[in-house]
Amino acid sequence: MKRGLNLSPNDPNYDIKMLAIECSTKRMYPDLLMYDKIKELTGSFKTPMGCRSFLQGWRDENGVEVNSGRMNLGVVTVNLPRIALAAHGDQQLFWEIFEERMATCHEALAYRIERTKEAKPENAPLLYMYGAFGKRLPAGGNVDELFKNQRATISLGYIGIYEVCTTFFGPNWEQDEHALAFAETVVKALRDKCAQWAAESGYHYSLYSTPAESLTDTFCRDDIAKFGRIADITDKEYYTNSFHYDVRKHPTPFDKLTLEERFPQYASGGFIHYCEYPNLTQNPKALEAVWDWAYDHVGYLGTNTSIDQCFKCGFKGEFKATARGFVCPECGNHDPKYCDVVKRTCGYLGNPQQRPMVHGRHVEIASRAKNMSPEMIKNAARYERTKQSDAQRMAGKGLK
Repeated sequence: MKRGLNLSPNDPNYDIKMLAIECSTKRMYPDLLMYDKIKELTGSFKTPMGCRSFLQGWRDENGVEVNSGRMNLGVVTVNLPRIALAAHGDQQLFWEIFEERMATCHEALAYRIERTKEAKPENAPLLYMYGAFGKRLPAGGNVDELFKNQRATISLGYIGIYEVCTTFFGPNWEQDEHALAFAETVVKALRDKCAQWAAESGYHYSLYSTPAESLTDTFCRDDIAKFGRIADITDKEYYTNSFHYDVRKHPTPFDKLTLEERFPQYASGGFIHYCEYPNLTQNPKALEAVWDWAYDHVGYLGTNTSIDQCFKCGFKGEFKATARGFVCPECGNHDPKYCDVVKRTCGYLGNPQQRPMVHGRHVEIASRAKNMSPEMIKNAARYERTKQSDAQRMAGKGLK
């Protein structure tokens, strides 16, 4: 979305925004890129690769901004909850272990760069020789021409800010200013490491809010084996993605995004926010209220709503989660041939009934609480009347 283009009723492409809202209430897509916020966070406007990976703004030797043909060389993700658990409540020890883990991550990322540089253009002619990566290298040429001088990115990923703060401040820390400051300090420290490594090497290290499709399960399982089942940390059997709000809780979309918006300024190599809604096909203005508020607060926003369908009884809404999958709440159908179950895996959409997810991710999805109440949906109508009144007033004054 872009102010002056499609954000407000007086904008020339506002009708396209309304179609996007209708589509999101029915199919959860499109996801939203907030034009001004993306420029602020990443240095220029661009779309992400996949579900959240962003390149930083970059100009070539002629001062020309380049996005097409650039690439990311890979990700190494740090298990932040393990550091917190190993510190046993001692924040000084947390930072000591943090430094050790950062050294390991740096070594792994530097190795990835060096290993990638061993490629020859003829190994992947379409990419290196025929221009897909933005330059046409000769056979036997040096692929590092495409990577160095911060043209490519290499990413440090992270998971589990919620669990880290729960270790030190308890499970309901979201309103604790000391906890919030600590969370921000951790993410900033990760970003500062990336900046340090970039200055030392000439390669752009970026901080990436890892999707952790299966890592949410793997890291937690490993830590259960090492530390046991700890309430609100490992006993959930998954770790919370990156800087996201605890999915089990019921903040409003505005409260959820207010907490999360402080982090992408550091994790500009990859981020996404999303909110959980009931079925909003009859209440699209409720969704628009969130979108409009979010425009000045977050850069990349997904819509999660109830769009499951049963092809046996005709039910449309939200299937009920079971230990291994999902079932129709009306007739009990769980045959993937006769239902369509759509859930946001992390950033992209998946069909867990056809392609089951790892246990931890399934539990996380089943635990997601709604961020919008019936009362909020009712209030959306009042918001819309106010917005239309403001638009009419501005139009009457010749303003846009």
